[in-house]
Amino acid sequence: MTSPITTERVLLALVATVFVLMMLLFGFLFWFALPVFFHAETPVLSLNWQPEQGQYGILSMIAGSGLIGLMALTLAFPVAVGITGFCLFGRYQNIALWIRRMIRLMAGIPTVVYGLAAVFLLVPLLRETFRSGSGFCLLAAAVMVVLLILPVMVMMLDTYCRPLANQIRLTSASMGFTDTQTVLYLVLPNATKAMATAALLGFSRAIGDTLLPLMLAGNAPQLTDSVFDSVRTLTAHIGLVLATENGSAAYNSLFAAGLLLLAMSVTVTLLIRKMEHAQFNACRGDAE
Repeated sequence: MTSPITTERVLLALVATVFVLMMLLFGFLFWFALPVFFHAETPVLSLNWQPEQGQYGILSMIAGSGLIGLMALTLAFPVAVGITGFCLFGRYQNIALWIRRMIRLMAGIPTVVYGLAAVFLLVPLLRETFRSGSGFCLLAAAVMVVLLILPVMVMMLDTYCRPLANQIRLTSASMGFTDTQTVLYLVLPNATKAMATAALLGFSRAIGDTLLPLMLAGNAPQLTDSVFDSVRTLTAHIGLVLATENGSAAYNSLFAAGLLLLAMSVTVTLLIRKMEHAQFNACRGDAE
């Protein structure tokens, strides 16, 4: 049997290894992004993306990633909460079982399948319905990203809310609460931190996806004031530049984009861990 001291040493070694690898990854990306940060004619955090003129601004790509992430989160979050709440109703457990199975199935569908279906179904629908642009736009990418992040958010919420509902169901029934009142007034108000964690996970997944923005957003490096205009995300920018350039300053710009994406991902992960730690301390305090 492994002693506690040995187990702690192994865990500390693993944590230290992961930390060193993360620092090396940050250093690698920063080193190759240096030519863009310090030797380009315009700052990398600018709106000008004109590689032939020595301008490698990726601010419009950052905005594109943020817009798609925020739009997808705004659309997906209420749906995720609604699905989770519906699955907690005792009288709909058979339907809830099938919904959970469908959500798990959605989580396993390759991203390119969503993108391919959207190219032939959603894009022509948007183009013919609104008569604005080509259909490859911010809205098309955001709608499909909703399908991508929805399973992550639902499974996160269900993992927390279902045990909580099971714990308080008998007590709430003895007090005369209906299923709807139990979910609305007892379960969901006590799951705010789980909701915040699910939202952060969904946003992180949205800004980290490559294929859907690459296939559907139009990939124009510009700021937009309409959901029917084309945008380019950081992930799509990396994919496009990697496929067309090699060794140029434009090629080095993808390292700046990767550095920013990694920083966003680490920030979101740290926020999630902080929330989980606070939630664990709160539960432990209630138990004591």
